[in-house]
This record gives sequence, structure tokens and C-alpha cells, in this order.
Amino acid sequence: MKPIIRISIRIGLILLIPTLLALLALWHWRPGAYVLASVLLLGGAGLTYALVVKKRMSNKAYRFAVGVALVAVALLVWMNVAVGGILGDDPANMMYFGVLLVGSTGAVIAHLEPRGMSQALFATAFAMVLVPSIALIIGTPAAAAGVMALFGLHIAFALLFAGSALLFRKAARERC
Repeated sequence: MKPIIRISIRIGLILLIPTLLALLALWHWRPGAYVLASVLLLGGAGLTYALVVKKRMSNKAYRFAVGVALVAVALLVWMNVAVGGILGDDPANMMYFGVLLVGSTGAVIAHLEPRGMSQALFATAFAMVLVPSIALIIGTPAAAAGVMALFGLHIAFALLFAGSALLFRKAARERC
């Protein structure tokens, strides 16, 4: 089966979860949320994964590293676009686009090579950890409401990016 068809089937199965929850009246998504989720999962994460790992299909660490990074990015975008922002309804949420810019710029500079991707994702993890500190300094309402939860969530994202960076480092060693 072609990779795009496999990815589409997997994404369809993932989207069944909120559909089933909506049928059970436990969760309600607006139609736009389904469209956004489909675009993020299929166009953003799924096709990007298929294209990036195509030339490195034999390197499992590289494939897994790409997957972890794309999951982190998709969750970060989802939380800021569909859920309403990690920092609440505040312009400070634009800092997350800076975090993603660090990662995507690093990926372009690295030419998707494992060693450079490792450095790019460590930089992305560092940028992610800076966001709640900056939010505290500028005094966003979400930072005042729950400092520990705010830092915990950002550390979780930073760990995803750092985990991906470590996997890319492992992929670079396997390649040598």
C-alpha cells in the first residue's frame, strides 16, 4: 500500500476518536475543528513525515525522531489555534510561532541531516522553555493564574523536542 494511503487511513482512525466522543455527547467539536485537525494531521504531519523519511527509510531512529517532532508541532499548533492558546486569549501566544520558526529554520539550514536536525531541535526545546519565562516577565494573565502548570506544559513540549533531538543524534551515529 502506498504511504499516503496508509497515512490517510491512520489519520481517519485518529479522527474517529473525537467523532465517537461527540456521538456519546462527551465532547463537541465544531466542523471547522475537524477541518483544521484533518489539515494538520494529513497535510502538516502526515505528508511531511512521508516526504522527510522517504530517503531514510532504513534508519528507524531518524523516522521516529521525525515522528516525535511532528507530533509536538501538531499539538503545539492545535493548542494555539483550535483550543484557544496555551497562554489564554493573549497576544503572547505569538511566541509559539517564534518557537516553530526556530525549528523550521534550523531544519532548512541542516538540510534535514540528522546531526543538524539534532541541533535544531535542541534549539527549539530551549526556545520552548523560554516562552513561560517571557510570559511571566511581560505579565500575561495565564502566567499569573497557574505558574506551575504553565511551566509544566512547556517543559513537556520541550522534552518532546529534546527527545526528538536525541533520536536525531542517534540516527547520525548509526549513519556513520
